[in-house]
Amino acid sequence: MIKAHKPTNQTQFLLRRKLTVKGLADTQWEDFVAELNHHPCVDFAERKTTDRIFVTFDGTHWSTDELIDLIEAHGGRLKGGWWERRRLAWYRFADDNVRANADLEPFCCSKIPPTKKK
Repeated sequence: MIKAHKPTNQTQFLLRRKLTVKGLADTQWEDFVAELNHHPCVDFAERKTTDRIFVTFDGTHWSTDELIDLIEAHGGRLKGGWWERRRLAWYRFADDNVRANADLEPFCCSKIPPTKKK
């Protein structure tokens, strides 16, 4: 089943994040996922397994760091380890890239690319 996107989000800038969260009880999980789904920048959030959350959000208005801050505000923490740090670094890089591309004014491929204004 395909989920319809929120009309306020730009589908070309949607980012999907998979994070392993520790330290939340079942009731806290339900409240947290409900709050995420009501957030204006979040397109969809769901809990897949006992400690994994999948969040799709508009990368032009929200970031992975803001998601992590919200997790910590609810009393959770991210799973440590090399792979999680590596994944977070990639997520942050992609967040910056999406925000930069959202501000980019497209140009025709047959024209000379615009120069940087100083």
